[in-house]
Amino acid sequence: MRLPTATVVLLGSLLATALAEEAIQDSSSGGGQAQTLHAKPLRISRAAHIARAAVTDHGKTASPSKLWSTYDSVLSTAKYIDLTHTIEPNMPIWRGFGNITFSPAVNKLTGKPFTYAENMFVATAYQLTTDQMGTQLDAPAHFNPYFASSDEIPATFALRKLVVINVSDKVAKNSSYAMTVADVLEWEAEHGQIPRRSVVFVRSDWSRKWPHVNTDVFPQVLLETVQFLHLERDILFHGHEPLDTDMSPDFASEAWLLSHGYAQAEGVTNLHLLPPVGCLLSTGFPKFLGGVGSYVRYVAVCDPHWPHGVQPGTTPEAPLPEYANALDWSKHGGHRDRI
Repeated sequence: MRLPTATVVLLGSLLATALAEEAIQDSSSGGGQAQTLHAKPLRISRAAHIARAAVTDHGKTASPSKLWSTYDSVLSTAKYIDLTHTIEPNMPIWRGFGNITFSPAVNKLTGKPFTYAENMFVATAYQLTTDQMGTQLDAPAHFNPYFASSDEIPATFALRKLVVINVSDKVAKNSSYAMTVADVLEWEAEHGQIPRRSVVFVRSDWSRKWPHVNTDVFPQVLLETVQFLHLERDILFHGHEPLDTDMSPDFASEAWLLSHGYAQAEGVTNLHLLPPVGCLLSTGFPKFLGGVGSYVRYVAVCDPHWPHGVQPGTTPEAPLPEYANALDWSKHGGHRDRI
């Protein structure tokens, strides 16, 4: 919709007034640029926001598409559920890897950490001892150098159908229970055959005790089960809550998967919040050159009527929320925190 010229002028005047009020408050505080940036935000009135939008309005909307229509009709009201552990110092890690540490990033010109007061910004340095940590996507090159590294995994992994097979009742009786082909067939008898090229996550509820988990004794997935899922059901990849696929001395299940060119997800969480069928899985990860594993953000996209998850627009997004306490370095925790 193109606004009348008089309306645009009026809204522009409101914007100018709002910005002038901000400038007066800035000057009266006596602060420079850094002080203005790092004080609690000055709230801009709704009228000023409207005026800004009106002044930059070009009078037409971008052409619609089927994908945009799908977003508007389905995804804009879907429920989004995070399936990812936060990376932090002292998090559970396989016993063969060293601990990770965080520290304030240092200005190489001065040898001092960046600060809000001196540099207008801060940054963080991460000492990461492995790319096999937390919620992850194992690239086949982890076990076989002739298959894909992390940066060679295609972008088509980004969005897929998600299947959740629940064996948590059996794990409750046996902490090292290994999912069988019979478990898969039992799931299919109730929900139908697993869709081709979907992602299958194995729910064990092991992650519900995170970070107080046993990384040496954990639920497993049998070799014949991962073979069945890939060779008979042609899935894209499978995932599980523990940090390894199985407890065999030769990593039988994981070795077969990766040495045959299949990726796998490890360290996923919150599977108890998902239905067995109907959700999509969003996968996003950084592209480390030649990496053999990736830290991943998995997000399930579920039906709008599903009781768990959050919908777009129901939590502050743009701008993101303001907090009562500033983010500051915690020497005790070894990371930034709101203390």
